[in-house]
Amino acid sequence: MIAQQRQSVILQMVRAHGGASVGELAEHLEVSPSTIRRDLNQMDKAGLLQRVRGGGAPEADDLPFPQVAARAADEKDRVGAAAAAMVKDRDVVVLDIGTTCAAVARHLRGRSITVVTASLAVVDELRGDHDVELIVLGGLLRSSYLSLVGALTQQALAQLRADIAFLGTSGLRTDGTVMDSTGTEVPIKHAIRAASERTVLVATADKFPGSGLLPVLPVTDLQAVITTADPSTAPLDTLAGTSTEVVLA
Repeated sequence: MIAQQRQSVILQMVRAHGGASVGELAEHLEVSPSTIRRDLNQMDKAGLLQRVRGGGAPEADDLPFPQVAARAADEKDRVGAAAAAMVKDRDVVVLDIGTTCAAVARHLRGRSITVVTASLAVVDELRGDHDVELIVLGGLLRSSYLSLVGALTQQALAQLRADIAFLGTSGLRTDGTVMDSTGTEVPIKHAIRAASERTVLVATADKFPGSGLLPVLPVTDLQAVITTADPSTAPLDTLAGTSTEVVLA
């Protein structure tokens, strides 16, 4: 297989799965890891994908937000309803970026709470609500993700104290590692967790194991996981007896 054909297959795999590791690509294409690394570096320079540690991830423009929002929409709505049930009146709530957190926001309408977010999708859900006090974190706009990122976002979170936060994820590995596909979002997730008394992961069934090449934190560092996945799915089946609650939506 010539390089052009090989890189076409790499691009298809990365786009289909939201990311792929060097090992996965090398095994699928039956070539050496060094060949895959060379291909990924060339494709990154050409703007075809993002070269991330351990593999490749799609360019943001490859995953339009409305298209992602339409996937598993019913499951996201169920997760959103279960998450909203955890919120008490007058709570300060931090909502991460992503389509599942936008579904959480939809179920928080009409509540006497404060919502803090860097997600423009969350802003769209709540901006007309007169009951919710909405605080929008500053930062650099990433239009394809409808999010604000960067040092300003992290600095604002460092000054915040919240009652509960909801984190999104690109995948939850069988070993319990919460993953992300974008390096700029990982420190923001850390800052959200540090700012919140309770941090809850929201993840539909397709996030097991999902995608993403960047580890964020162990799921056992969180207080709960709200999911539509079968409770026998790893790593949910290992969380019994830990301090991390599993809530089935």
